[in-house]
Amino acid sequence: MMDEAAAASRLVLWFSPGFPTGAFGFSHGLEWAVEIGDVARAADLTSWIETLIEQGGGWSDAVLVSLSYRAALSGDEAAMADLAELALALQPSRERRLETGVQGDAFLKAVETGWPNEAAARLRQAWPGACALPIAVGTAGAGAALPLEALLSAFLSGFAANLVSAAIRLAPIGQSDGLRVLASLGPLIARCAARAVDAGPEDLGTLAIRSDIASMRHETQFTRLFRS
Repeated sequence: MMDEAAAASRLVLWFSPGFPTGAFGFSHGLEWAVEIGDVARAADLTSWIETLIEQGGGWSDAVLVSLSYRAALSGDEAAMADLAELALALQPSRERRLETGVQGDAFLKAVETGWPNEAAARLRQAWPGACALPIAVGTAGAGAALPLEALLSAFLSGFAANLVSAAIRLAPIGQSDGLRVLASLGPLIARCAARAVDAGPEDLGTLAIRSDIASMRHETQFTRLFRS
């Protein structure tokens, strides 16, 4: 396992806004929620992201990170391919599939460029198609010997930070409120990361129906800043 300081440095880099995954171009359906008034202030945004992390797309992605991490550690290429296929099949809309596939492929490409590892190479061989982001993260994290719980925490923090950034650009909140939202999400992210460490396939599933509807409605939204 990588030592703590090196792992922290790697995680900060991989989940920073500057890491080239194209995350800034996606809102996970939040743009539609802002448009219709579901998210109009900081409290709304906090509730929206909490739901996603605890029982929505954020949670399912965390479970997939954990499952793919363990499959990569065991070298089970069949399981890696099955998870890659499942992660795409679970997406509730065309735009959400695009969002995870574009970011996943970009994440893998960046990791392969700077930190090539055997696990990522095995994933490419086992699954040559579009790679969902959580599968790319879990596989690359295992290949780099990063601690799973720290990887999950960084992944969920990056997920939340991207949504807050989108909300700031969409203007229902400002930067100060955005910081307060992120700070308030810290304990929940830590709890969900710890819970996802031992999660199994039976833990997959979401109850964030409004977010799924938002991602579908966004496909026909007239004025858009984001791709999802």
